[in-house]
Amino acid sequence: MLPRRLEPEVMDDPQEAVSYEAMDHSEPNAAFIERLMELGAAGRMLDVGTGPGHIPALLCPRIASSRIVALDHAMAMLELARRRVRQAGLARRVWLVRGDAKAMPFATGCFDAVFSNTILHHLAQPQWLLTEAWRVLRPGGVLLIRDLMRPVDAAQLESLVRHHAAGADASQRGMFRDSLHAALRPDELERLAHEAGLRGAEVVIDSDRHLSLQCRHRPR
Repeated sequence: MLPRRLEPEVMDDPQEAVSYEAMDHSEPNAAFIERLMELGAAGRMLDVGTGPGHIPALLCPRIASSRIVALDHAMAMLELARRRVRQAGLARRVWLVRGDAKAMPFATGCFDAVFSNTILHHLAQPQWLLTEAWRVLRPGGVLLIRDLMRPVDAAQLESLVRHHAAGADASQRGMFRDSLHAALRPDELERLAHEAGLRGAEVVIDSDRHLSLQCRHRPR
């Protein structure tokens, strides 16, 4: 089994952030939006680790009731997200906040939906994010945490890089490779969700390289 190899937690180098933004995320982002809609996400939402703000910009036109707080720890990413939000005319529906996903500056139970797209693999202790995401989600709310899935071995990892980053440059391929190496396996995510107290959470394998933790928050 390919061991987990951590990468830096915060992507705050401006050049690296721009390189990441330029990669083609359209297919997985579209699938993420569809899953949120299938789960019934609506109302006041939290995007944990928004990066360059792809998901809020795509989600607002699809869900009329959505009002999104977009959290990230990297100033370089927030600058890109701010530009995207402004260009999309969403400044009154998307609020950008700098903060740590492991200790969020929000009240308990204050969001109707909490979601995160590919941030878990950045964290040495992903259960802290899961615990915080569950804390700030209201009873009955929607949770969707999607991330990359670590390949079983080095051969599968390189096959995924060749297939999904064929049009990327060397730096972008390196970022994708490192992220796959840092990701979790399904059994690891199930264990962490149990330890974090996420009742009724389901781990779903979404593609050859993605997995999700999803559920509705159930009151005690």
